[in-house]
Amino acid sequence: MQIHIQSQGFTLTEALREHAERRLRFGLTRGSDHIRRVEMRLSDINGPRGGADKRCSIVVTLESLPEVVIEDIESDLYVAIDRAADRSSRAVARCLERRREHLDLSAVAD
Repeated sequence: MQIHIQSQGFTLTEALREHAERRLRFGLTRGSDHIRRVEMRLSDINGPRGGADKRCSIVVTLESLPEVVIEDIESDLYVAIDRAADRSSRAVARCLERRREHLDLSAVAD
């Protein structure tokens, strides 16, 4: 599973990169055989003005399935990463479960 993390509007620290990668790997482990690539984009929307403006956007590219796209905005970037990683994990699991159900139904129909 390839993981790419990018930041806009601020410098991506090693601690933040490690946290983000650890959360993604932990959350997406079950589906890792079907995941080709994970892209995380972190940005500070308002810059120094503050507020709930830290965005975490995740795009998970799956084999033979549509992409899973998740976005979360919070005042704390670590919280945005955690929430987006959790949501992407659940979305990928749902997508793979639907695929399994579809394949099971196809096998029964044959």
